[in-house]
Amino acid sequence: MDFGIAGRWALVCASSRGLGFGCAEALAGEGVNLVVNARSSDTLAQAAERLRGHGVEVREVAGDVTSPAVRGMLLDAAPQVDILVNNAGGPPPGDFRDWGEQEWLAALQSNMLTAVELIRGTVDDMAARGFGRVVNITSGSVKAPIANLGLSNGARSGLTGFVAGVARQPQLAAHGVTLNNLLPGRFATARILQTNGGTPPEPTGIPAGRFGDPAEFGAACAYLCSAQAGYITGQNLLLDGGAYPGTF
Repeated sequence: MDFGIAGRWALVCASSRGLGFGCAEALAGEGVNLVVNARSSDTLAQAAERLRGHGVEVREVAGDVTSPAVRGMLLDAAPQVDILVNNAGGPPPGDFRDWGEQEWLAALQSNMLTAVELIRGTVDDMAARGFGRVVNITSGSVKAPIANLGLSNGARSGLTGFVAGVARQPQLAAHGVTLNNLLPGRFATARILQTNGGTPPEPTGIPAGRFGDPAEFGAACAYLCSAQAGYITGQNLLLDGGAYPGTF
């Protein structure tokens, strides 16, 4: 299926590896030009070179996306932003009794407010052109909160609530702009190895019997960004191999 987005420009945050790279690669495979981002310029350059193998233009902006200066460079790097994929690493686990205001502000900046600022900087121009896609990579913990991930639960849920309202604004929804969230469960990324001491953990509690492939996640992202997905907005798509046990 031709997704109808070849030649468009996408800004994909935190896209040098893992789920962010999976999204960037899937979009590149559809002929979408990219602005990619990561903290490490070396890692970013390697990822960008792989993405150029799809025959698209790729522009690199290294730096922490939570910085206003870096966000400004990201928005200036593309002729226009037709597709925005928000992504950022999650805050550390712990006991809420140990977190003060600074820990909460850092979590909100990384996993809510940075995405809000990039949405604010792009969606009105998308609406003026009659097409726009925003996909926020959040977490399965938005659907089923994890006890020791309170910072992530709170910040990402805040973004989810914000998107639910903005996605339904007539000045966006009626002008070809959609905003949706992708909620990953456990995927086979470097992070899952790091959190397990470098050893692949067992996929316990996942009915699919395995961890997700970042390419599968990227394919879901590319579909939400497609011309065919124009009637999907304000939704939360959970990709967890069936781990969430609820009906809704």
